[in-house]
Amino acid sequence: MFDYESYLRKDKLPLIWCAGCGDGIVLKAMLRAIHKIGLEKDEICMVSGIGCSSRLTGYVDFNTLHTTHGRAITFATGIKMAKPELHVIVVTGDGDATAIGGNHYIHAARRNIDLTVILFNNSIYGMTGGQVSPTTPKGKRASTAPYGNFENNFNISGLAQAAGASFVARSTVYHATQLEKIIEKAILKKGFSLVEVITQCPTMYGRRNREGTAVDMMQWQKENSIPVSRAASMSEAELEGKIITGILVDAEKPECRAEYQKIIDRFTATTETVEK
Repeated sequence: MFDYESYLRKDKLPLIWCAGCGDGIVLKAMLRAIHKIGLEKDEICMVSGIGCSSRLTGYVDFNTLHTTHGRAITFATGIKMAKPELHVIVVTGDGDATAIGGNHYIHAARRNIDLTVILFNNSIYGMTGGQVSPTTPKGKRASTAPYGNFENNFNISGLAQAAGASFVARSTVYHATQLEKIIEKAILKKGFSLVEVITQCPTMYGRRNREGTAVDMMQWQKENSIPVSRAASMSEAELEGKIITGILVDAEKPECRAEYQKIIDRFTATTETVEK
């Protein structure tokens, strides 16, 4: 039996997450992945912004930083540049990362800085009032769209892929074992690694859109998920409304901090030559 409690700040419990929220499943998958890799607690710095998912950093016994809304990746970038030996993991949500923090998300992927971003996608601003987020499906209801969302929604993984990330993957909280394996690979990958996790919000999203219980919403994830290998042979019409799961990108690309170090080394060598 895996000892989750050894990785938790037990004085911060109980959790604030609603009954049926998928965030706890992601937390457990992430802790199992970290344990499997064998990382020491002080080798990790975990950074979050604002939102349901971002409360996670308060519960885990690592070096943690709970930052301002949309700025988790910005703070994480600074940490990685100053302390490249750390494994910097960003925990964020669809609103935090791709609305308020949208530019930071795009440019961190473009730079391909060595961060692992675990992005909880529950299609809504769950903690701050149930507003429309960049991933709220068209036609779905939210507190700011009582008659249905009329905007197109982001493909979060596709956005990271287009921006230049070296590792992009998607899973769901239903597929907890797959999620654990993906997070493990993401942490070990050099460069910007995104793990998009489709998770349910039965309170703010499920109730408004009459999607049933948390179990019903997870059953929907199961029935509508398509492995990336199978999706390759399907048409756009067949994939409409489906969740493509698995590793979408796994490429070797120059990493930002390593490229910056080359400039430092070059400048240092030149300076030393001039001084001699």
